[in-house]
Amino acid sequence: MSLAIVHSRAQLGITSPSVTVEVHLSGGLPGMAMVGLPETAVKESKERVRSALIHAGFDFPQRRITVNLAPADLPKEGGRYDLAIAIGILQASGQLKSRTLEQHEMVAELALSGDIRPIRGALPVSLACGKAGRRLILPASNADEATLLGDTPVIAASHLLDVCRYLNGKTELPLYQPDRGQIPPISSLDLADVKGQFQARRALEVAAAGQLNLLFTGPPGSGKSLLAACLPSILPELTEAERLEVASVYSLVGLPVHAVCQGQRPFRAVHHTASAVALVGGGANHPRPGEISLATQGVLFLDEMPEFPRKVLDLMREPMETGKILISRALSKVEYPAAFQLVAAMNPCPCGHYQDGTDRCICSPDQIRRYQGRVSGPLLDRIDLQLWVSALSADTLLHPTQPAESSVSVRERVALARKRQEERQGYSNRYLQGRALEKHASLCPQTRTLLLKAMEKMHLSARGCHRILRVARTLADLDGVDAIQPSHLLEALAFRGLGSSRDLEGVE
Repeated sequence: MSLAIVHSRAQLGITSPSVTVEVHLSGGLPGMAMVGLPETAVKESKERVRSALIHAGFDFPQRRITVNLAPADLPKEGGRYDLAIAIGILQASGQLKSRTLEQHEMVAELALSGDIRPIRGALPVSLACGKAGRRLILPASNADEATLLGDTPVIAASHLLDVCRYLNGKTELPLYQPDRGQIPPISSLDLADVKGQFQARRALEVAAAGQLNLLFTGPPGSGKSLLAACLPSILPELTEAERLEVASVYSLVGLPVHAVCQGQRPFRAVHHTASAVALVGGGANHPRPGEISLATQGVLFLDEMPEFPRKVLDLMREPMETGKILISRALSKVEYPAAFQLVAAMNPCPCGHYQDGTDRCICSPDQIRRYQGRVSGPLLDRIDLQLWVSALSADTLLHPTQPAESSVSVRERVALARKRQEERQGYSNRYLQGRALEKHASLCPQTRTLLLKAMEKMHLSARGCHRILRVARTLADLDGVDAIQPSHLLEALAFRGLGSSRDLEGVE
């Protein structure tokens, strides 16, 4: 037989589309041609495959070899097709006589010695293979990851000869059985470790309950970063669908996925020197996910927010609304999930002491204006809760007190609020908009009048008004009531950074 067909998988975002590897042997000058939009790493596979076959004791056919990677319009990258190409050559040349190739898919890179090397994105490959109803042959070092989610039959191999003997029926490679040992939880701070800051603790609870964005502003040392680091400890576990999404992104970039598969939400802290590509994703021809995608269904923490370039921060505006990021390049267009929960912290001025109750601030009004202006108004408008965090006094900080409420207790309330939202509308309050927002965040006449006065006095935009309604709806969910009360709306206004007694004067 001079034609062989082997099934493999490509990588496109967090999906793994099917690729059919067709190998044809014909007369003519010996050589190997590869078609189907292969990039350089794929074209170089001919040398890896040639050496691997020879070292494994097979003959490399001295004929005209044509390898087609179908579909032809899908770009192919990496060494993930090496094993499929090698098996196709052996089958087409008659050195391998397998009747079960149609029942298998294989994704692996070959070493010159015939050893099988790991690939990235094993989990999306495994999930797609399982849906197609085939067995997956892949490197042994990827087998544990590939079996974390789903029930795809996975065969782990370490050498080309192992695969050939298995396909010929000479040996049996058992289905991989992973070790389901308990993964230790990621150590995280507990809210019980936070002294004072009761309003900030309340803001964290509201943000967790509604999956809302949060900004802490205050002087250095007031506990902004500590509070943000406590947020993961009160978030509910990832659902099954969320685990698949997050684990697929992590697998794509080569990060460990065990904790995610156990339900732990991501927490990504980004330094202010991060580039635009590092934050939102990108690349020359094959875009990679950025930090906003690695933080999907979890928390993205930006400390010292004004220190980020303004253009970089503004790239998050659309993903914050849609929960996804579309990256377009000449050869491909890739969509990654970006349903992250933004938690940011900033100082009020360059020296950090503006309005901290002391006379230590040395910044001029113009410097303060320029510093705060580094964060654009449209981006601030998309942050649901904006809170001032005051520094603790020395007496409060050093005086021994009873431990505050723990994260476990707060997490139970958050889980109940999330459950109410799921039963009511099928998703968190973060995504309430349009008719759904009008229906589920409706106001009584008294509360509506209160909101109208607040909009006029505080010059709220339409987006800002909707954000306040989502926060008020979340506060009602935490209280376990169906209707938004005036007290919920007033607290939502306070969490908008507009809640000082001077700003709210006359609203009631």
